[in-house]
Amino acid sequence: MTLAKIVYASMTGNTEGIAEILEENFTEQGIDVQRFEADDADSDIFEDADICVVATYTYNDGEIPFDFEDFYDELPDQDLAGKVFGVVGSGDSELYPDYFCKAADDFAEAFQQAGAQNGAETVKIENEADDEDAKVLAAFVKGLIAAGT
Repeated sequence: MTLAKIVYASMTGNTEGIAEILEENFTEQGIDVQRFEADDADSDIFEDADICVVATYTYNDGEIPFDFEDFYDELPDQDLAGKVFGVVGSGDSELYPDYFCKAADDFAEAFQQAGAQNGAETVKIENEADDEDAKVLAAFVKGLIAAGT
């Protein structure tokens, strides 16, 4: 059975909400899914996963969130060949127009360095996910499943 793992970091709750929507969508599609906070995830967490997902916000001036720093630094050293990845970012384009969801782009690059295959275009969400974002996230999950099975 296909296993998807979601690792997320959330300061305001926006990214946690996004991770919950992702988890619901994977479950609805009949995929086993596990969701972890970044603090609880070791860099080798994706070792037994078929689909690897990171949901992150961007801190200050385009920085990786503190609780994701070690995970991010070690991700390119993992062997994720044969695995599918997807990244979702939450951000505020008004407060941080130059760095909107930059951490999501950085994670996508780290996944590629680890040899994983990009299964869906990175999703960038303005703050909290609304109904329209939920539809985009559902399509994102379906894309990942299609790429990973």
